[in-house]
Amino acid sequence: MEFDKIDVPDEGEPIEVIDEEADEFEVPETPIIPILHGDGIGTDVGPAAQQVLEAAANATGRDIAWMRVYAGETAREMYDENLPDDTVNAIEEFRVAIKGPLTTPVGAGFRSLNVALRQKLDFYANVRPTYHLDGVPSPVSEPEQMDMVTFRENTEDVYAGIEWEEGTDEVEQVREFVEDEMGFDETIHSGPVGIGVKPITEYGSKRLIRRAIDYALEHDRDSVTLVHKGNIMKFTEGQFRDWGYEVAREEYGDEVITEDTLWEERDGQQPDDAVVVNDRIADNMLQQVLTRTDEYDVLATMNLNGDYISDACGAQIGGLGIAPGANFGDARCLAEPVHGSAPKYAGQDKVNPTAMILSGVLMFDYMGWGDAAQLVKDAVEETISSKQVTYDLERQIEGGDKLATSEFAEAVVENIEQLA
Repeated sequence: MEFDKIDVPDEGEPIEVIDEEADEFEVPETPIIPILHGDGIGTDVGPAAQQVLEAAANATGRDIAWMRVYAGETAREMYDENLPDDTVNAIEEFRVAIKGPLTTPVGAGFRSLNVALRQKLDFYANVRPTYHLDGVPSPVSEPEQMDMVTFRENTEDVYAGIEWEEGTDEVEQVREFVEDEMGFDETIHSGPVGIGVKPITEYGSKRLIRRAIDYALEHDRDSVTLVHKGNIMKFTEGQFRDWGYEVAREEYGDEVITEDTLWEERDGQQPDDAVVVNDRIADNMLQQVLTRTDEYDVLATMNLNGDYISDACGAQIGGLGIAPGANFGDARCLAEPVHGSAPKYAGQDKVNPTAMILSGVLMFDYMGWGDAAQLVKDAVEETISSKQVTYDLERQIEGGDKLATSEFAEAVVENIEQLA
């Protein structure tokens, strides 16, 4: 594939896909990996993460051929557009990539570039593991109880972008259809209105839930919880729940058992080798992650619920500055931190790069580089537990040593070299 304004590294090889549907591929010793530093603080956390991940690759006998790609502000400067084909094509071609945060304007302006990338490349599963690192201050008394992985459907729900602005001919056409043709003539208040559509499909729901169940089985997790608001939105969120149970009952045999069957047939006694699939109402789940934290393992949610709940989980382990994430499709991964671009801190070399570094851990795991992934995680935890931290954590830790973003990355690299 040819690129307009970016060059493929001279060294390194692309990841070879063996079977896309089965998510099988072969990773060379020096893979070409696109990296997008991002907007705002991406200029700081991007290079820091790149330095740490490269050090871990080298410490385990490998290397990375980085390929800089662009979106958002840097792309506007280079291409005069927010999301150039070069970037989309590079991620599609090389299969595994990592990106920093991108700014999305509120109200007016362009739509989310994060959402656009997920939809263009069918990254249908946004995966956000939430676990506590030793030494990180937390607002809860037992943060170590939090060890959940949220699987968030990435392409549907209200994030699909099917909406119409108030005052336009299009929104009035939709209002007229809803009121006159569909009979909801007393539902929408008079005056200006914005209208959106919330698609939830069987296809999108089931492939996301399968991925969550497969993860639970592969990682020896006890349960998968379908999170929804199906008591109110019965034909969208309620259907997500029902389709989830269909997958569990029809596709996994004895490997998976549903919560109702568990109690009806086994008096609540879970088989040692089976994953239990249950469901919870979304607002109750926000309470449960606080009050019954250790009872949950893997969450499978629609797009909006997953955004809310994963952020709430992140607060319990110290905030979004340390919350990693990644997007997965068929034989494809785009790692990214959960946090935003925080433009007021851009270029100050002060923010915490841990979330992007740990997003690289997810990327390494996906590539089969488990030793490098564990090395990064251990080195980050060692750095933080020794009180070498950025300003956000230092102000909460007595006797903390405040480091700049770049200094924190260097400290993590030193610990990688010592632990390797």
